[in-house]
Amino acid sequence: MTLRREAFLDHVKERGEYGTVEEAERAARVVIALLGAHLVGEVRALLAARLPEDFALILLNPLQRAEPLPPERFVRATAAWIEGATEQTATWDVSAVLSTVADTAGEDLMGQIPLQHPAGYDLHFGRPQPT
Repeated sequence: MTLRREAFLDHVKERGEYGTVEEAERAARVVIALLGAHLVGEVRALLAARLPEDFALILLNPLQRAEPLPPERFVRATAAWIEGATEQTATWDVSAVLSTVADTAGEDLMGQIPLQHPAGYDLHFGRPQPT
C-alpha cells in the first residue's frame, strides 16, 4: 500500500528532527533521487509503487551515475546537493529518509534493495546486518 505524501514527510520530519516539512521534503527529494540511481528493474518499480506519487517519479527518473556509490560517497553526494549541508548533516538526512523508505518498502522488498547497493548501506536504511 502506498503511504500518503503527508504521512511520509511527517515520518521523515520526525526522524530527521527537521523544523519544517519543507526541510524534510528537500532532504527526501535529494536522497530519493540518489537512491534511484542505485536501483534498477523490478526493484525500483516495486519501491516506486509504494512511495507517494511525487517521490515515485523522482525515484523513477534518477540522477545519473557512472557506478554505485559506496555509502560514504552517497553521503558526500547528498551534502553536495543540499545547500548548506555538511557530511554530518547529510548523514542525518540520508538516515532519516532511507529509514522511512525502508519502512514504506516493507520487509519483502527490503530483502532485495540492499542487493543492489555496495556493502554498508544497511545502517542508512536503519536495518543493521549482523557481522
